[in-house]
Amino acid sequence: MDHYDRLPPELRTWLAAAALPWSPRSVLRLWDRLLREMRGDVEAVLARLDRAERKMLAKDCLRIWGDSYPVEIVPTRGRLLATHQGSTGVH
Repeated sequence: MDHYDRLPPELRTWLAAAALPWSPRSVLRLWDRLLREMRGDVEAVLARLDRAERKMLAKDCLRIWGDSYPVEIVPTRGRLLATHQGSTGVH
């Protein structure tokens, strides 16, 4: 918990709402790398974290349910919702 408490506030907020169980250490390494690449643009880093999580979720959906399961991963700032195509509900 100490590692989580030492995260930058923006990253802690993102992590608290993340769909996947990121470890504070691994997400901080990614955060630091992206922050350097994005020249300190926190919003751009958060968008990249969202994109990385969407990609991981899509890969997991494919691995678990196969390509016959029509899923769309919808980003909602730190939360990712998987919707079944053709339905109006969120799974």
